[in-house]
Amino acid sequence: MFKLVAFLVLFVETSWAQKDPLHDFCRRFGHQTAVVDQKLFIDGGQVDWNPIAQNNQNYTNTWLLYNDLNTSPAGIGVPQLHANLSKNSSIPDVTGGILWGDDVNKRFYLYGGDYFGISPNTPNLLSYDVLYNQWESFGAPNTLIQSVSWGGGVGISALGQGYILGGWLSNNSVPGWTGSPWATSTLIKYDMDAGIWSNNTGPDSTPRAEGVMVYIPASYSGLLVYFGGVTVFNGNGTSLSASMSTIHVYDIQSSKWYTQTAVGDVPLARRRFCAGAAWASDRSSYNIYLYGGQGFGANSTGFDDVYILSLPSFQWIKWFEGSGVGKPHHSLTCNVVNSGQMLIIGGTFPLSDDCDSPTTWGTHNLDLGKQSGKKWNDYQLNITSYVVPSEIISVVGGSSMGGATATAPAGGFENSDLAVYFTQHASIASRSPTRAIPSPTKSAGPSSSRKLSTGAIAGIAVGGGILLIAVLLGASCCIRRYRRTHTGELSQTQYNPTPQGPYSQNGQHFQPHRQSQLYQLPAAVPVELSANNYQKDPKSQQVHESPRYSEQQGQQPMSHISPTTSPPQSPNYNEWHAQPPISYISPTISTHPSVLTDGAQFSPSSTTAYGSQTSPAPTYSSLGRTRKPVPLNQTYYSP
Repeated sequence: MFKLVAFLVLFVETSWAQKDPLHDFCRRFGHQTAVVDQKLFIDGGQVDWNPIAQNNQNYTNTWLLYNDLNTSPAGIGVPQLHANLSKNSSIPDVTGGILWGDDVNKRFYLYGGDYFGISPNTPNLLSYDVLYNQWESFGAPNTLIQSVSWGGGVGISALGQGYILGGWLSNNSVPGWTGSPWATSTLIKYDMDAGIWSNNTGPDSTPRAEGVMVYIPASYSGLLVYFGGVTVFNGNGTSLSASMSTIHVYDIQSSKWYTQTAVGDVPLARRRFCAGAAWASDRSSYNIYLYGGQGFGANSTGFDDVYILSLPSFQWIKWFEGSGVGKPHHSLTCNVVNSGQMLIIGGTFPLSDDCDSPTTWGTHNLDLGKQSGKKWNDYQLNITSYVVPSEIISVVGGSSMGGATATAPAGGFENSDLAVYFTQHASIASRSPTRAIPSPTKSAGPSSSRKLSTGAIAGIAVGGGILLIAVLLGASCCIRRYRRTHTGELSQTQYNPTPQGPYSQNGQHFQPHRQSQLYQLPAAVPVELSANNYQKDPKSQQVHESPRYSEQQGQQPMSHISPTTSPPQSPNYNEWHAQPPISYISPTISTHPSVLTDGAQFSPSSTTAYGSQTSPAPTYSSLGRTRKPVPLNQTYYSP
């Protein structure tokens, strides 16, 4: 008995040594976010632990976290972060994907993204059920849709639609891909209610990636607005920065693309930035707020600034710039919350190794209308609407409530259709849920009023004690194996922690790092995912990465690269190193990856207009599934 107690004490001490996603937070980047039911969900990406001097590696974020948007604790000033949601090892942890939120059905969908350290799964649409805290698979797309990463995506809950324009196809995102990465030129659409996918033409035949796309409620069904990132020119595989003055507009009602040139304080070209939209109450102006991003050439370290693109005047307005060299960073997310504030989360920082505001878990709040008197301020629960700030009023006219007088570009619209669309306001019928949604007074889960006898309670207590000891013994063995090898497999048991606050006793969350393994997801529509239902494909153990970033088996992880000692970047920011073929996930996977438009297939060796070979510019360098060198990051960036 003494030995058993000692073992249990050792296990608890070992558990305490595991990293806590709140208490040990330093930085996060490359993640994806969505707002559903007043919760801002954070999935995937990479994290660094605090203190970074003792944790000089990147780790895949295996947690599904959320900020409670109904809270703003004193002394923290941002919505409380929680890490008590379900996510077992069958759910991939990707970087550069998209979450499409569905506030009507209380779920979000995960599409696309890069896998690192393992081969990508066969495309399956995954969804997290907010009500029942479980993941489900909606199966493979019903048409030939490939998984992309770092496309410009947006989910529109009012319409029940998700979109993504462009993005990268590579052996990190597409099963069986054997060539260099390609960018796509098409607009992928998913209908949440009908479960139907479509692959539509983009604004032109030019492949593009790493820009942003937002939705605004102009025209009868709304408009999608895309800008920034990189464009790829066919034939020679060269990629160039996209001009921030070139604005692509998609009318959802007519399925037509338009291009308009913006003027004013046009931002420098950038990629992997984030943006969100807000609009005046009378919709006389739609204002898109942009933050940060990675630059090109001399500006490759990126930006610490905020610009506003005001429509329909198509005027750029410079709103904020960090002092001195600022604290540039990229691969971050923006989410407009309750119309008046925008939460900016994470990013990788090229100029410093400092942590990104650990007390707020890398979360920062931008008051879009300066209703609190400041641009950067604590998250305010009482800001639930948008007012136009003075800097926009001085350019487009009107007042804080609207009434903009600049209702067209100074040089006129390049297509008269746009003039009509901006006089229309989207009027969308309310969607009905496609499943039963419990009322706020009812529990989301099954319940019973039956009572247990005293004998039954005693039996459960004894059995539970035995089961607890067995679980502790098994978990301890798994943790020991993981700590010895850094690549060991942990238990596949479903992780369903008891709902709790952000900290359990002593401020700990006992969720060890786990190595996500390769699983083939079922094509059921939908079916709850449980780690016990998936078997690892024995043929899919081979992992191939660019030699520039890969680590040999048994080799010690590379040391952290200090910004003062790191080698200069290659002048060719899109340099790509050849990669050997990866093994297939299953024998049924096609050897001809990718369908880009109208059902036309292509292979990496083709010369179609939709796929020039180019690199996804791995200047963020270390997004590996296992330990990788830490990119050069920095800390809190607003005054």
